[in-house]
Amino acid sequence: MYKEVLLNKTIRYYLLGGGISKLGDVLSGMAFLFLAYDLTGSKTLTTGMAIAETAPYLLFGLVGGVIADWVQKKKLLIVLDLVRIPLVGSVVLLYYIDALHYIFLLVISFLIQTIGCFFNPAHRALLPLITNEEQRTVVNSLNDTLSRGVTVLSPVIAIWLLSSYGAVHFFTIDAVTYAISSFCIWRLHVTEVRKVGKKSVKMAVSAIVEFSKWARNHVSIRNLFFFTFMIVFLNTWVWEVGMLLALSELTDRSEEVFSMVQGVFGATVIVANMIIPFVFKKMNLGTYMIGSSIWGGGVLYYGLFYDVEHFVIGAMLVGIGIPIAGLARVYILQTLVPEEMLGRGFSTNAVLLYLANTVSLALFGALAAFIPIQTLMVGSGCLMIAASVGYLVAVKAKMGRRSSVQFFK
Repeated sequence: MYKEVLLNKTIRYYLLGGGISKLGDVLSGMAFLFLAYDLTGSKTLTTGMAIAETAPYLLFGLVGGVIADWVQKKKLLIVLDLVRIPLVGSVVLLYYIDALHYIFLLVISFLIQTIGCFFNPAHRALLPLITNEEQRTVVNSLNDTLSRGVTVLSPVIAIWLLSSYGAVHFFTIDAVTYAISSFCIWRLHVTEVRKVGKKSVKMAVSAIVEFSKWARNHVSIRNLFFFTFMIVFLNTWVWEVGMLLALSELTDRSEEVFSMVQGVFGATVIVANMIIPFVFKKMNLGTYMIGSSIWGGGVLYYGLFYDVEHFVIGAMLVGIGIPIAGLARVYILQTLVPEEMLGRGFSTNAVLLYLANTVSLALFGALAAFIPIQTLMVGSGCLMIAASVGYLVAVKAKMGRRSSVQFFK
């Protein structure tokens, strides 16, 4: 299965370019935070840098999807990669002439992430143009495996760079990855219909409204977006912040243990990604709910048992559930959303994810001031399972009623 797909040169270039670009993104994301703190010594200003990395997706995410639908995706991706090279290169240059300031770094971070708002939906929407439906589960799996592998590999590269060359050279590596990514995209063999006609801001707004109306009238996509927001909202704080705070209550080595748990999670995701295509040839919303129920089961598990070794086991369950849900979500969008709306489909999905993350961090962060972390974990896990299993039971009951009607007819 994997061998057949990897024999396709276009798919190989797509995966290689995407994986290398992801590595650069992860490294530069860390570098912006490291340099911000080195320049200012302020936790508040460093937090501001983190906000600059996420805010563009809430501001421009939907517009990025419209542009991805309007223009030829291959050309857009190459141009965006080439534009990012001088942007990150300017940080290195100013650093060495001792002219780098926090405000400049903040602006560059904002611009890089804004470009990502246009790059990511176009890159995702390009995949259906170079694969057939039977190949997509495998290619999505390989693409996600590379992305997860990069997140496991990046801390090792980061430690090496920090000890040998300094945080600024994260940007040097990032510039190289953008160059390699643009070359790989240039090598893709893809046929795109050239879209002609005048475009305007008013038409962009109309395009966003058009997709919103289409999504509301398409039950599967509407439900996918709703449950995506709900599940991610329930998970983000208890996974990214709650676990670290819980470990700080349980051990004096909370940061090391948290890193180990994240490593176990990453390794589990990689293995799961490689197995999933053999289990699920095609995917639907039911597949998404199966993954979400396993995901929620992991959260509930480490919330109930609330001990270091059980956090590891819970992370493994989450590492099985997340890729099933994630790959199902991508497959559903690629299969059900019309080609001319794919960019908007993926950008809407991204905006919902970032919005769910932001709301989760804000609300759960406030609740944690007077509700025990363990209670929040157990509650989130229960709600995730209830939503997922409830949907599956409702669908099964609905199918049973239809069968009964057909029988009596």
